[in-house]
Amino acid sequence: MSDTAATLQFLGAADTVTGSRYLVTAQQRRILVDCGLFQGYKVLRERNRAQFPIDPSSIDSVVVSHAHLDHSGYLPALVRDGFAGPIHVTHGTAELLGLLLLDSAHLLEEEAKFAARHGFSRHEHPQALYTVEDAERALERIVPVDFDHTVELGPDLTATLVPAGHILGAAQVRIAHGGRTVHFSGDLGRTDDPLMRAPRALEPTDIVVCESTYGDRAHPAADPADELASVISRVASRGGVVIIPAFAVGRTQELLLHLARLRRAGRIPEVPVYLNSPMAKDATSLYRSHREENRISDGDFEDMYKLATIVTSVDDSKLLNLRGGPMIIISASGMLTGGRVLHHVVAYGDDPANAIVLSGFQAGGTRGAALAAGADHLRIFGKDVPIRAEVVQLQTMSAHADADGVLAWLGAVPTPPEMIYVTHGEPASADTLRARIRHELGWNARVPEQSETVQI
Repeated sequence: MSDTAATLQFLGAADTVTGSRYLVTAQQRRILVDCGLFQGYKVLRERNRAQFPIDPSSIDSVVVSHAHLDHSGYLPALVRDGFAGPIHVTHGTAELLGLLLLDSAHLLEEEAKFAARHGFSRHEHPQALYTVEDAERALERIVPVDFDHTVELGPDLTATLVPAGHILGAAQVRIAHGGRTVHFSGDLGRTDDPLMRAPRALEPTDIVVCESTYGDRAHPAADPADELASVISRVASRGGVVIIPAFAVGRTQELLLHLARLRRAGRIPEVPVYLNSPMAKDATSLYRSHREENRISDGDFEDMYKLATIVTSVDDSKLLNLRGGPMIIISASGMLTGGRVLHHVVAYGDDPANAIVLSGFQAGGTRGAALAAGADHLRIFGKDVPIRAEVVQLQTMSAHADADGVLAWLGAVPTPPEMIYVTHGEPASADTLRARIRHELGWNARVPEQSETVQI
């Protein structure tokens, strides 16, 4: 890119694992790569309420790597506050955003109403971060593109989306201008993911912006199906309820795949399985319609659909809290930040016969992270809820490449990039990966600061 005009500013995910937002400026064009929500600690969540660092109306285009809310969830607010350009995404991401953004807005509105009714907000008139109407307006700006299609963003300025694995539609984002390139890893999938195909190999590039969610650890070699079978059999034998908080996109589909295979093999008892997430049901159908991106066979899809009873209405969701065990409930959200799963934790978390199974990464400051650290109570709906249920964190189920996987992805490129910017990780993860890149590959790498601007 032009040395005089091209810059990269880290508006998010620079000191934390969420809030992915990167601003590329070249020849007076402003391109926002990702537009995510900050999650976890209150000091981070408050950034969602702060004024966006630049005027949204000054942004020419947005390119979103994938549909998870820490990469896409701020889009409704950005459009509400003046952004009027196109939002470029893959076809899979476009379809998932139609589910995720509307669901996010609905939950935000419901949480604000609930807080107002029950008086546990510090604000006299709690307001949702954005509304369903805002989400609908954001969806109108989405422009779906094929993988590997070159998107014209301005004079000699392009974006290309290439497969990242991870979840349906997930992409690495490659921005090119003036013969130079900046490559954003997005959330990089695993080569051995049971659900998604492996991420595309890194091509030669000048700058890499690389995620580091698991930058300080390696995934255990154990089979996640074995972990699931163990806890489900144990809890079912004592008549308990297994609550599995799970992201509606990606994690739920992997859980259903493992459970269906375990049931077929006779490795778990025939206890009822409830999927209390209408969005997860719709997302599973989308996975089926994009078979080119995943590894699931027709037989596995059929078993996944037959396995679970889908809970759609609020009344049926409430009835689950009266039913008792043995049963398995899969429900969002995956880090216990909101959603129907919180009501199940309130209902069943106080009974040691039950179990709460954490199935994915738990960002610092979330209820899931507190449970993983041994918390014996959680603050839910303004009250302290005691937790006496068994808490199990699955160590083997992740849709992210671990540190070794990221290093292998980077190290396979034939020529070293000029710089690797390590982002989208907790401070320890980001710095550990930075050090490994520097020492094992001998490349320039650093962890940028929030709001920092660099020449590219």
